[in-house]
Amino acid sequence: MVIKYLTVLTFLFVSFSVSAAPVNVNKASVDEISAALSGIGPAKAEAISKHCKKVKCKKPEDLLGVKGIGEKTLKKISKDLRFKGK
Repeated sequence: MVIKYLTVLTFLFVSFSVSAAPVNVNKASVDEISAALSGIGPAKAEAISKHCKKVKCKKPEDLLGVKGIGEKTLKKISKDLRFKGK
C-alpha cells in the first residue's frame, strides 16, 4: 500500500514539474524557449528563435515555417505559445 501511495505521489510530482510555462517566442532566449515548450530541445528552440526574429510571429501557425515543426508538434505546444507581452 505504501509503495502504491509513493508511486502515485511521484507520478503527480513529475507531471506537475514538467508542465510547460507560456513563452513569448518573439522575445525569449533559446534557453527559455527550450525550457518552456515540451518536446522542444535546444536545436529546435534555436530554429524557432531565428524564424521569429526574421518573420515576426503573430500566431501559432507561423511556426509551421520552422523545419521540424509540423501540425502534431504545433498542436502539442500551441497552448504554451505567446506572441505579445513578456
